[in-house]
Order: sequence, then C-alpha cells, then structure tokens
Amino acid sequence: MSKELLRAIEFIQKDKNLSAEVLFRALEESLVSAYKKNFDSNENVKVKMDRETGDIHVYSVKEVVESSEDPNTQISLDEAKRISSKLEIGDIVDVEITPRKFGRIAAQTAKQQVIQKIREAERDAIFESFVSKTDELITGKVQRLDRRNVIIDLGKIEAMLVPGDQSSNDRYEPGERYKFYVTEVKKTTKNPKIQLSRTHPNLVKRLFELEVPEISEGVVEIKSISREPGSRTKISVHSYEENVDPVGACVGQKGNRVQAVVDELRGEKIDIIPWSTDPAEFISNSLSPANVVRVVLNDDNKSARVIVPDFQLSLAIGKEGQNARLAARLTGWKIDIKSESQRREELERELLFGDSKPIEEPVEKEPEDELFLTGDEKEDLFK
Repeated sequence: MSKELLRAIEFIQKDKNLSAEVLFRALEESLVSAYKKNFDSNENVKVKMDRETGDIHVYSVKEVVESSEDPNTQISLDEAKRISSKLEIGDIVDVEITPRKFGRIAAQTAKQQVIQKIREAERDAIFESFVSKTDELITGKVQRLDRRNVIIDLGKIEAMLVPGDQSSNDRYEPGERYKFYVTEVKKTTKNPKIQLSRTHPNLVKRLFELEVPEISEGVVEIKSISREPGSRTKISVHSYEENVDPVGACVGQKGNRVQAVVDELRGEKIDIIPWSTDPAEFISNSLSPANVVRVVLNDDNKSARVIVPDFQLSLAIGKEGQNARLAARLTGWKIDIKSESQRREELERELLFGDSKPIEEPVEKEPEDELFLTGDEKEDLFK
C-alpha cells in the first residue's frame, strides 16, 4: 500500500506537473475523512504520511488539562506525562491512534477522494496559468463549432468564443489558428472559464505591441483606439522621442508591420493617426484620408464643426458615416462635418436673415447650437 501510493504520487507529479507536497496534503485530507467515516469518530484527528516510506499514521489532537472531561479533545496531565515529561497544562499533543486495519481501509476509501483532490489541484494550476494572461494575447486553434459558438483549443483547456466576440472577417474552420484577446478568467467548480475576444479594441493594441518594438519599448504609445470589428480601425499614436516618427514606426518598412496586423485581422482596414495635444489638429488628423480646411471647437459641449472641400465631403463622412463615427470615438469629440459650400450657404442666410436655419445634412446627427463667428471669420469663409 505505502509503496504503491508513493509510486502513484511520483507518476502523477511528473505527468500532471503538480507539486508532490500538494498531492501528499490532498491524500492526508482524504484519509482523515476515510478514518472518520469508517470508525464513526468525533475526535479531532489528523493523518500524517511519511514522505520517504509512505507509512500512514493517525493522530488524535488533544489539549493537556488537569483532569480530562472530554476524551475526544482532552488528555489528563498524568497521561500526557507518560508521552513526554515536558508536556504541561495547555499544551497540544498528538496521540497516535492508528487502527491495525487502517491500511486496507485507506486503500479502499481514499482512491476516489484522492482523484478528486488531484483534479482540483489540476484546475487550480490551470487557473493560475491562465489568469496571468488576462488582458493579453493568446494563440488558440479552432476545435469545433457548437451552434453559434466556436470552441477554441488552448492546449490545457478549451474556451468558448461567443457570437458577440467573433469578427465578421474570420472563418472559423476546424484547425485554423488565431490570436485572441483574453478579457476575463473565472474560477468555477469545473474547469476555469476563459473569455476570449476577436472584437475587443485591445486585440489591435496587443498585435501592434508584438509587431512594433518601439511600442513594447515605450518609445511610441497608442493613445486611443476606435474599432468596428471586421471593417475598420483607427488608432492614434504618439512618440516620446523627436527623431522617431510614430506613424512610420507602426507602418514599418514597405508597410510590413501594419500588414502583419491586417493579416491577423483577416483584412480589416487600419488607419494610423498622429495624436496631438491640440484638439483641432487631432480632430483634423482623425478624419484621414480626407483633408480638412478648418476646425472650429466648442469646448462647452466638446463638439467640433469641421469644414472640408466639397469634393471630399463623402470621403470625410465615410460609407454609412463610418469615418466620421470612428473619428468621433477616437478623439472623444462630437464632430459635425460640413462642406465649404454648405457652410457658405449657412453664413449667407445668417448675414441676410439674421439666423442660421438648418440645411439638409449628409448624415444623421444630434442637433447642436450654432457656433459664434466674428464678421472677419465669416468673410474669410467667402474668400
């Protein structure tokens, strides 16, 4: 029995990569339950297993008192002195009570409980290995499809990719490998639950950190990200060294760095925008690839009126308003885009009638107060 247990512990330790001490403690705990169950004991017992020989001993833990009133928890001073002359009242002593037949009972009853403890230890080890990957990238392989969910093989464990975290560009064929962003790792009564995402904005951030050494080294920082997964992403970048171009660093030689990210995202378009402390400049940059003539800010409600050339109005707004929408999320400003002719018509009505009636807008937007312009500023727009 003893040698068999030691061999089993050694095998499990190597096969499951678990601590031998964790296994010994799990076995000792299970043997305490086995003893109490088979001997109907209310004693406060503990089991010790010799790490070298595998021998098992059962002890009753008792307090030394003058005269014992509860033999399950107490031992008289006279009895204690027979064990050790150094014992005094108040001391705790372990009294061995190992039954002769306990070895056979242990072999019969401990197996199932030990297996359960080993499984718990395995789950804890898996949880610890994955919880450190929260907010990081992890590579997984598509295992199978389960209705609308995708089951991902992460090696030691499987994870489920729910529809809301699936990108429309991805084709989840069994065997395909993807990089995923780990949003959360939860401990459950079974295996840990790992929440993966292919749509989270930080997936793009982590991919650029892999491809751009200047970002991982802290020379270049991604300041903000706005993303419509499977379609388009805008990121704003800033360099802390004057001689390092943040956009160029992210694009890479012949576009190799940004192309690696685009390939991983299965063709999602990526706009890399230089960040600026000047809101007007930042907003102007964010509407790339459109050129901006002028930006008028309203700090009170953090809104901006942007004027663009007539022929670039549709480019600035983007298909179904996407470019303007992403720019607004990227900068944190509400952006109202007008063409030069639209703005000229507004100012003409204001000069003629003293008001500024709304004209038909190219995209739906929230109403906002008209910004105040001086006479000189109005004349500039007519030039």
